Amino acid sequence: MDPRYEPSAVERRWQEIWEEEGLYAAGAGAHRGGTYVICVPPPNVTGDLHMGHALNGSIQDVLVRWHRMQGYDTLWQPGYDHAGIATQNVVEKALAAEGLSRHDLGREAFVARTWEWLEQTGRTIMGQYRRLGASLDYSRERFTMDDDYVRAVMAFFVRLWDRGWIYRANRIVNWCPFHETAISDLEVVHEEMDDTLVYVQYPLADGEGHITVATVRPASASLPSSRRAP
Repeated sequence: MDPRYEPSAVERRWQEIWEEEGLYAAGAGAHRGGTYVICVPPPNVTGDLHMGHALNGSIQDVLVRWHRMQGYDTLWQPGYDHAGIATQNVVEKALAAEGLSRHDLGREAFVARTWEWLEQTGRTIMGQYRRLGASLDYSRERFTMDDDYVRAVMAFFVRLWDRGWIYRANRIVNWCPFHETAISDLEVVHEEMDDTLVYVQYPLADGEGHITVATVRPASASLPSSRRAP
């Protein structure tokens, strides 16, 4: 017997055996309680799992195993997220290393190249979950670009729209001139700069008072000089 426990020599084998026997699958075994479901927050397919995923997954695994032992029919749903612009950026960097761009490939070839990346990274992510010993129901693995998933999301958003819980309106967005698309605040590179702050006074309709708006981008040509105060 080895003088100390070596997890690498033991845990992968048992993980494979338990998965093959379907012990992690929803509906496995007799159930004395109700149902218990956790959907893993889908990690982005832009790279590998990190310590945050390991911590988050460990907490979920404890809850799932605890309810499984209590007799609940449990499902820990695995999946990963396409992370649209971030994934595009990763694929474009790989192309740039080859001296290519998405424009050189064209739309269809670029989409095919992106799917290759997603397949490769998705396999890595699920392999990492397995090495962590996560008791996910791997037979139900999903991806946010799966056809059924996309249809479910669209149906849900239509339902929200019909109930008046979401709306569509014009909004200022962050535009990326390189990717030629809107991006979130998290993906913007912020640069501090000195500028002139202009105060614009908009009089109220009844002539009593005004509303002041401060901006560094006044529409100078359309504003009388009396409305500007540096």
